[in-house]
Amino acid sequence: MTGTLSGLHIGLLTASASRSGGGVFEAVVQQARIIRSLGGAVSVFALADQRSAEDAERFAPSQVHHLPMTGPAQIGFAPGLVSALLEADLDLLHLHGIWMYPSRAGSDWAQRTGRPYLVSPHGMLDPWITARGQAKKSLARIGYERASWRGATVMHALTEREAGDIAAESGRSDTIVIPNSGPPAGEPRDAAGPAHFLYLGRIHPKKNIAALIDAWTMRAETLEAAGARLTIAGWGDQRDVDQLRSRVSGGPGSIHFVGPKYGAEKAALMRDARFFVLPSQSEGLPMAVLEAWAAGTPALMSQECNLPAGFTSGAAIDCGLTAKTIATALDRALELPDSDWQTMSDAALELAGHMFSSEAAARQWGEAYRGLAHTSKAVPA
Repeated sequence: MTGTLSGLHIGLLTASASRSGGGVFEAVVQQARIIRSLGGAVSVFALADQRSAEDAERFAPSQVHHLPMTGPAQIGFAPGLVSALLEADLDLLHLHGIWMYPSRAGSDWAQRTGRPYLVSPHGMLDPWITARGQAKKSLARIGYERASWRGATVMHALTEREAGDIAAESGRSDTIVIPNSGPPAGEPRDAAGPAHFLYLGRIHPKKNIAALIDAWTMRAETLEAAGARLTIAGWGDQRDVDQLRSRVSGGPGSIHFVGPKYGAEKAALMRDARFFVLPSQSEGLPMAVLEAWAAGTPALMSQECNLPAGFTSGAAIDCGLTAKTIATALDRALELPDSDWQTMSDAALELAGHMFSSEAAARQWGEAYRGLAHTSKAVPA
């Protein structure tokens, strides 16, 4: 497998090549590592943002091109993006995320070069997402998204469910399905530790954090008697963060909002938690859950996280979407004997080390990229 992509130069295009991009950013970081592990060359293209320079080292030794934007940030128009893509002489371009100008740039590149173009929506065609900001998305469809979907050599889905969403929106039924890979599985954990529950990710309505806080408040007396605490860590639009701070300040003292955490601090939170909690209303395939599993931390999550293997393997408990169902899941987690928690932790590490390992993803991506490269100019020997 090591030299599967030898001689190929693959471009990864995304709106944000920094922590501002959340889970998509982490997925692109993993994608770059996979390509390099298979002998391919990687160049990353993204819109410049306030964290761009700080996080460029996450892609080392690959080159990262940060293109300055003009106009509204929601559109992300970068006048130099198409030229930068063309000058890179890529063999293949892989777009991560949609609904912004990079979709138009990727489509233009594909039309001008005739080379393979792959589009990964990363859950952004989920009905919960498409029902929000409908006016903007209608303009984007007309302006560039439909052309991008038509012009793609192939579309990529993280799950079979997402493949269905892609077919409903684009009319394409030739989508390939390859899940995200997470970080390497850590060492087995010997004990469950204190009753520490953790949410870590973007502060956004779709994450359903308000319902989690309501659920915790409903069970506060029992949870606090057991020494349980809920840590909420993350970033988001200022309005959403301010609303969260207000909810936390008016809630039980066992809930703490600690702001954004990255690197070693993030890893320590994941490792310290007894359970990771994600009652999300919409996900592609959440990197945060894969990171938790790699730390040996089981999850309380909704079906909308699109990780059914977590339930069937015993690495996760279904928490549903309402305050009532989340409260029931918190009760179940709190009452779990240490031996049963240990079984869940071992199952989480098993998923991280096999189904969602970079090695498993590399095998699938090596075959996919190599096959796509054969659809245009000859593949280098």
